[in-house]
This record gives sequence, structure tokens and C-alpha cells, in this order.
Amino acid sequence: YHPPSGMALIPAGSFTMGNCMDPNEGWPDELPLHTVYISAFYMDQYEVTKAMWDSVYAWAITHGYTFANSGLGIAANHPVQTVSWYDSVKWCNARSEKEGKTPAYYRTSAQTAVYRTGGVNVDNNSVKWNSGYRLPTEAELEKAARGGASGQRFPWGNTISWSQANYYAKPLSAGGYAYDVNPTSGYHPTFATGASPYTSPVGYFGPNGYGLYDMAGNVWQWCWDWYGSYDSASQTDPRGASSGSFRVFRGGAYNGYALRCRSAGRGNSGPTDRGGYIGFRSVLSPGQ
Repeated sequence: YHPPSGMALIPAGSFTMGNCMDPNEGWPDELPLHTVYISAFYMDQYEVTKAMWDSVYAWAITHGYTFANSGLGIAANHPVQTVSWYDSVKWCNARSEKEGKTPAYYRTSAQTAVYRTGGVNVDNNSVKWNSGYRLPTEAELEKAARGGASGQRFPWGNTISWSQANYYAKPLSAGGYAYDVNPTSGYHPTFATGASPYTSPVGYFGPNGYGLYDMAGNVWQWCWDWYGSYDSASQTDPRGASSGSFRVFRGGAYNGYALRCRSAGRGNSGPTDRGGYIGFRSVLSPGQ
């Protein structure tokens, strides 16, 4: 496998999904622990930047695509944010078509009409899973965030501070978390200047074991899955609930506590929702 430029290989293998720490420190929806086997895939090393978003967006709107929002970003090398789930999915399709790849997402299970406009609740049967760019599944994103290590709270270990991530610090001394070892509380001072959102340039902090950056903090990242409960059974390449009201996002953000930045942590929002704290990154199957 030779990853495309700007992407990292996430090798095939099994991992334990869910809160592997004290069950009392997270939320009930992070349990039960279960074993998940994930096939190999490539993932963007960085959150989609405003520059990358703009490049694909400019192509897309002249090739039959419509978006609810043009996307925002503090600077070209900061993550794009204020993008909905629908627009993130359509952008993945546009990135595929711009590069001459077969798109992943279709309007129906017939997989003939490419999803380019409107707000379509694409289902699992309307996806060409091994074609083009797509959002990672929730399981893929958790495996990727863990970076090949097991039994850890964060992508790099068990404690967090401003040297590792852009998040809202709240250590135990401030009524927060024992694993938040930052000496003071609040937004990351390097980035909390001017008006919010207080995003950081992608790649500012060190990578995890798979060479991925900002897998905790900065902006939340949309996943493919409808939000649903876990099962204790072992799974292979799970794609989440068959229906729902909310789509999953992962990873915490500049305005989230350490609790939100844990690799097992789950967030969810409606697919039309967008905010200065939500972005995404895309994945690609090998052979593409």
C-alpha cells in the first residue's frame, strides 16, 4: 500500500472499541466494549483545510453541486468549519469526481444518481463503499484516532495538556479532570485571540502512531454513521445504525473539555447542523 499524498494508511486489524478506562468517566453510550475488525483504508492526515475545501467547492458549484453553506475557516491552513453533514458528504463526492474517481454516495440504493444536491439521508445501501472519497465510519475514526495503541484515553496516551491539543482546559484543581494535567484553565491561549472560533492550524501538534494530526481537539469531525447504541458482539467493518435522527461526530474541539477529546468519546448532531466547532476529514479505500 502506498498512501496518496496527504493521506496515511490505517492498517487492517482488530481493536477494542469503546471506553477502555473507568466506566464512570465517560457516558453510557461508550459501552459495552466490543471487538471490531476494520479493513485497511487511507485517511487524510489533516482535517480538511479551508484551502482544500475551497478548491473542491469551486469545482463542485460549476459541476452540478449545491451546498447549504460555503464553509468557513480562519485561514487557508486552518480546518474548514461550519459545514453540515450533508455538505461534507457532497464535498467528498465532488472531490472524487474532480479527481476522476467513482463517487461513493448516491441518492438511492440503485446507485445510479450521484448525490450532488439537497439534503439526502443517504443509507448504507446507497454507498459504493470501495469507491471514491467518503466520511469515515465511527469505528474507522476511533481505530484511526487510537493510532495502533490500545487501552489509552487519548491518541497519544492517558493525559492531556495544551502541548498536545487545542481544547478547553479544566484540570482537577479547577473542578475538572484528573487526566487534564494542564496547569491552568480555559481556551488555548495561542489560539484564543480575536473572535471565535479559536481553531489552530492543522498539524500544529504532534501526530499519533498512524501519522494523523488533530485526532483530538481543534474541531469535531463528522462520521458516516447514524447515532445509535453499541452491541457487545464482535463486528467487521460496521456502518452504524440503519436509521436515526442524528449523525455522529468525534474527537472534541477547541471549546470542548478533555472529557470530549477522549478517543472513545461520541458526539452527535442533526445532519443539517453546522457550527464553528465542526469539520471533517475524508477516507479512501486502497486501490483507488
